[in-house]
Amino acid sequence: MYCPPAFAETRPEVLKALIRSNPLGLLITAGPSGPVANPVPFQLGPDGVLRAHLARANPQLGELEAASDVLVVFQGEQSYISPGWYATKKETGKVVPTWNYLMVQARGQARLTSDAEWLRAQIGALTDLMEHDRSEPWEVSDAPESFIASQLRGIVGLEIGVTDVRGKWKAGQNRSQPDRDGVAQALGATHPGLSVAAMGDS
Repeated sequence: MYCPPAFAETRPEVLKALIRSNPLGLLITAGPSGPVANPVPFQLGPDGVLRAHLARANPQLGELEAASDVLVVFQGEQSYISPGWYATKKETGKVVPTWNYLMVQARGQARLTSDAEWLRAQIGALTDLMEHDRSEPWEVSDAPESFIASQLRGIVGLEIGVTDVRGKWKAGQNRSQPDRDGVAQALGATHPGLSVAAMGDS
C-alpha cells in the first residue's frame, strides 16, 4: 500500500479499533486462479488472530489451500473532499479534489478448519460481537440445534495469524489548519453520520 509518512498510522490500539468497528474485511488471495477477493466478516481476537468462516461452496477455499498467504483490507471512514472546502481555494486557487479515508491492511498465513467446536465458538463470538449492544440480542442458541448443526456443515473456518499490519489515515494531515477546519465543517454539514474526528479533520 502506497503510504506517505504523513499518513502512516502505526499505533496498534488504533489499528485494532478500526478492525473491530469495521469487521467486514476484503479477503484477498493470489492462488492458481490469480487474484480473488471476497468480503468476509472477521473477529479480531485478543491474541491478534483474525477468525472468520467461509461457505464450503466458496471457490476461494481452493485458493487458500494452494497458497496460504493472504491480505485482508479493512475500510474505515471515507469521503470525497471538494476543493471548495479549502480556505486555500479563496487564497490561491491552487487546490484539487482528493479522497480522505482510513484503512488497515493485514497480511498473514491462513489456516482452514472444519472442526465443529471451533466453528460453533467462532460464530458464537462473532454473533456476540455484533449483537451485544441490542436491547434483545440474538444468540446462536435461539435457533434449533439441528438447524445450527446443518449450517455448520456448510461452512469452513478460517484463522489468519497476522504477520504484518499497516494503517493509512489519509485525513488531511498535509493541509493547513484552515483547510482542515473547512473540511471538518463541510463534512459535518454534508455527512452527518461521518465521524469527522476519526477522519482527522477537526
